[in-house]
Amino acid sequence: MTALQQILSGAGIVAQESPLRRSGRVLRPARTPAGAVVAFAVTAGLGLTTAEVVSALLGRPLGWLPVSRLLEFAAHRAWAELSLPALLTVGAGAVLLLLAAVPGRSRLVPVETSDPLIVIGITRVGLRRTLRAVAQEVEGVERARVRLRRRTIEVRVFTGPESSGSMLRQVGSAVGDRLASVGTLAAAEVIVRLRRKGL
Repeated sequence: MTALQQILSGAGIVAQESPLRRSGRVLRPARTPAGAVVAFAVTAGLGLTTAEVVSALLGRPLGWLPVSRLLEFAAHRAWAELSLPALLTVGAGAVLLLLAAVPGRSRLVPVETSDPLIVIGITRVGLRRTLRAVAQEVEGVERARVRLRRRTIEVRVFTGPESSGSMLRQVGSAVGDRLASVGTLAAAEVIVRLRRKGL
């Protein structure tokens, strides 16, 4: 996590965070390539500007940047007169700044630990595979598909035409037990959908 992300997220403020919020914040990846591009562009631009200003103050302008022409150009232009390439450049810069400041989406689901200083996560693909294997162990289930959403876990089971509603409860309890044994911190509701073959 970068210093800017810590400032924006309020990490400097000491407060009691829930384990889910703390682990979600820690497991969220930083956008390092975008941050590096923004840092390099800002450093290069400000370095050139500083060198040009200092050399102009000393009476020997470097001439790397046409400062007088840029100032004259900016004085006679309005925002409505900007060209499309200039607007695209400004938009790309704003997007890069936003990408550098806002962390990415976590690919890990936080797992509960007994030590509050340790943060552990399981990959979303690994959790999906685990839950799918548990759902397929229920008698009568031919195959299963699992989708992890923000607040829900959707398990779709495919069975033969003779399946019953009790199978939904069995799959739901098996998936819920596995979630409890893995210890995921995300309090997600398990939704089981039944698809019968031949209907």
